[in-house]
Amino acid sequence: MKKCIVVGVTGCVGAFKSVQLVSDLVKKGFDVEVIMTENATQFIAPLQFESLTHHRVMVDTFDRQHSYSTQHISIAQKADLFIVAPATANFIAKVVHGICDDMLTTTFLACDCPKLIAPAMNTKMYLNPVTQDNLCLCEKYGYDIISPVSGHLACGDSGIGKLADLDQLMEAIEEGLVKEKILKGKKVLINAGPTREKIDPVRFLSNHSSGKMGYALAKAARNLGAEVTLVSGPAQLKTPRNISFISIESANDMFQEMSKRYEEADIIICAAAISDYTPESFSTSKIKKQENDLSLSLKRTPDILKYLGENKTHQILCGFAMETENEIANGKQKLLSKNCDLLVVNSLNKEGAGFKHDTNIATLLTKEEQIDYDIMSKDELSYHILRKLEVLYAASH
Repeated sequence: MKKCIVVGVTGCVGAFKSVQLVSDLVKKGFDVEVIMTENATQFIAPLQFESLTHHRVMVDTFDRQHSYSTQHISIAQKADLFIVAPATANFIAKVVHGICDDMLTTTFLACDCPKLIAPAMNTKMYLNPVTQDNLCLCEKYGYDIISPVSGHLACGDSGIGKLADLDQLMEAIEEGLVKEKILKGKKVLINAGPTREKIDPVRFLSNHSSGKMGYALAKAARNLGAEVTLVSGPAQLKTPRNISFISIESANDMFQEMSKRYEEADIIICAAAISDYTPESFSTSKIKKQENDLSLSLKRTPDILKYLGENKTHQILCGFAMETENEIANGKQKLLSKNCDLLVVNSLNKEGAGFKHDTNIATLLTKEEQIDYDIMSKDELSYHILRKLEVLYAASH
């Protein structure tokens, strides 16, 4: 059965983004209901939403054309998640003080599902102490606030107040829909992406890692209730919301950050593709092209996974192994030599697995078992990995 997302739209120029949000949700297979305020219909015609959702848009609490006898209660019972995007200062003020004078506020207060509010308004309205107090009340009542972003506003001003980007809205919805908070109270430390080892001011050694697997794990761990710290090398990915994010460049940077934070972690996941070697020396000026060949002298970088395996106490440690041959045999050897509790093995030889793909094909190895998975999205695989890590953590504590 499809999960139902209720999207509330208030009277703000940012309402145009709601059309794309609804379209994206429908494409993902959700059953979407839309409730608009009267003012919102001045910005966006209800027909645009109706053509996407195949549901009639709700505006008037006393509309007799609907089939529901008590419409706001029926929608409230149906909803798996309620998001208001954009949410004006007026809407926010009303819901935190229990004012139900239209279809949107009435239904919002009648719902007991996860509720998300994405403010959008003029900068001075947003920063007004009254609005900030009301947003604090929203959080007190358990509403998830998707903070606005800075930019050029419709009024001509520049500053904070623009509706959050669509990917941030979608990410918040995905987080809100995950009910099993099996990692609540746990601290999860994850590294991701490539590292860069500088040769000179122009060149560096690196690899093809996109960081997608590590970022997917960070989002999934957050969705499952964990307090997440993500240490990332240079990746062209947006920072996940509601996590602690640390940006690094080199393998040594990664070692410093991971070794500084691992003692506080309950679960550590090393998904980064860390350079094994770095130039022995750095040239402060660009190395000029010459007629002869050029040789670089390389030295080993710190073995972060081995260090964590040797020094862990209460932590559950998960490593990754990207292989091109003898995948399982090499993976089992790495599992033991690095003292991991779980090792995720994937092969560059399998189509749809490895670097830069949105999918992966993985085998999970522990000292006692081997679990093989067919191709799936990295998002989906992340939940399989984290559920296994939670089981291993529970068994060891």
